[in-house]
Amino acid sequence: MRNTNTLVLELSRSLLQRGWCLTTAESCTGGLIAASCTDLAGSSEWFERGFVTYSNAAKCELLGVDSNLIQQQGAVSEGVARSMALGGLRHSRAQVSVAVTGIAGPSGGSEEKPVGSVWFAWAMPSDAGPAVGADAFWLTSELMHFEGDRTRVRHQTVDHALTKIISLLKSK
Repeated sequence: MRNTNTLVLELSRSLLQRGWCLTTAESCTGGLIAASCTDLAGSSEWFERGFVTYSNAAKCELLGVDSNLIQQQGAVSEGVARSMALGGLRHSRAQVSVAVTGIAGPSGGSEEKPVGSVWFAWAMPSDAGPAVGADAFWLTSELMHFEGDRTRVRHQTVDHALTKIISLLKSK
């Protein structure tokens, strides 16, 4: 597996090639994806902004996630991750968005949603894939289960988020 710095460099090249920018909507990672991206000098050319929406209120206020959705599905759910990704695009000037919401631990897990469960969502313009809704964004999501302590879960989340963005950009 490639290290985070290598992933960020590859992502930057792919975004710059298209003239696109990235936004992040992060819960369980607390801004680690954005921090990893902005560790690279010159990232202001392709990194637009990051939303750290750790609380449910922040998800609603900053990204427009419907509080009823959180109440019905829980903050760690596919619907919330997808809503966060679309909200990231709607509330930024970026063309690509990644959202993560999960349970990094050591507590907070349940039988249904164990520690290490992370929902991801990625969104980009619909000309890159099938349109979703009136906003014409292409959207995909995925549930991953990571092993290890809190730090390891969060870093695996960052690497998976970046790896998948690169893969999606290559396939479009």
